[in-house]
Amino acid sequence: MNQTIHHLRTGQLASWETARNNYAALSGVRVKELNVNGILYKVQFNPARIVSSGAKVDAKSILERKCFLCPANLPPVQKGIPFGGHYNILVNPFPIFPRHLTVPELAHTPQRIATRFTDMLELAEALTDYTIFYNGPKCGASAPDHAHFQAGNKGFMPIEKDWRGQTAGKIADYRKAALWYLDDAPRATLVIESTSKEDAADLFDIIYRSRDVKPEEDEPMMNVLVLYEADRWVVFVFPREKHRPACYTAEGEANLLSSPASVDLGGVFITPVEKDFLKITAEDVAPILSEVCLSATDFHKVRQRIREKLCLLQSKNSNFK
Repeated sequence: MNQTIHHLRTGQLASWETARNNYAALSGVRVKELNVNGILYKVQFNPARIVSSGAKVDAKSILERKCFLCPANLPPVQKGIPFGGHYNILVNPFPIFPRHLTVPELAHTPQRIATRFTDMLELAEALTDYTIFYNGPKCGASAPDHAHFQAGNKGFMPIEKDWRGQTAGKIADYRKAALWYLDDAPRATLVIESTSKEDAADLFDIIYRSRDVKPEEDEPMMNVLVLYEADRWVVFVFPREKHRPACYTAEGEANLLSSPASVDLGGVFITPVEKDFLKITAEDVAPILSEVCLSATDFHKVRQRIREKLCLLQSKNSNFK
């Protein structure tokens, strides 16, 4: 599958001017590094991403525009590869990664993870050169009305290689899987490590059901990263509290166009506006993370709920360790 994706990308860059120009522009993208409470974050100045960071995702705006992920609305030049019988793997024409894919559902159906997490695991297993990610409907998704994943080349986000050195503790072992939490505040991160797709899905379901759903939402707020290597899945779950930080809509000097999604929480903050790239510091990133991620108190409560639900499973399942 990796080779097939390579051929798709090569063909699209040859035939599609918008994609070709935006990928070429990545070579000139500026990056700087910040230390936020001992955790490495990169900041990328990427003007093309204004289409995502600045996306209007309120109900009225969504109703007034054509869905850009529906097959009927794709540019004629955009080609895809079928996956799983109901997904289409596409080259993302507005990249963050040197290799950036979008994987929409063929049908126009809302962005929801509960019934699609296994699909995400299977996608990661098929695309071993990539990390797969999911942005919840108010967690960075620019198309909350159309179910989709994205994928970017492995190793791009600092958390992929740094997480083991950030573990705070293990919440539980579950069959062929383990659930960890990281010491990376003000980010709140859970990590599933599993050699079994079914066990990873069980743990994710417990995490999902351990979160409260806000009255105006249809699912718990979260971002998810999945990668597959050395015959095992590694899943990063970032439970969220808020869609966008106050600085997003602030006036004057306080304004900073940051709309954190999976990639930002994975350690690469995207700034589509040059003034923001130049001025952003660790002292800006920390409060942004504090606003959109769970507080230490709420994160502790979620971990307690997870343990309680796992204990219930333990009483029902003699294979629980």
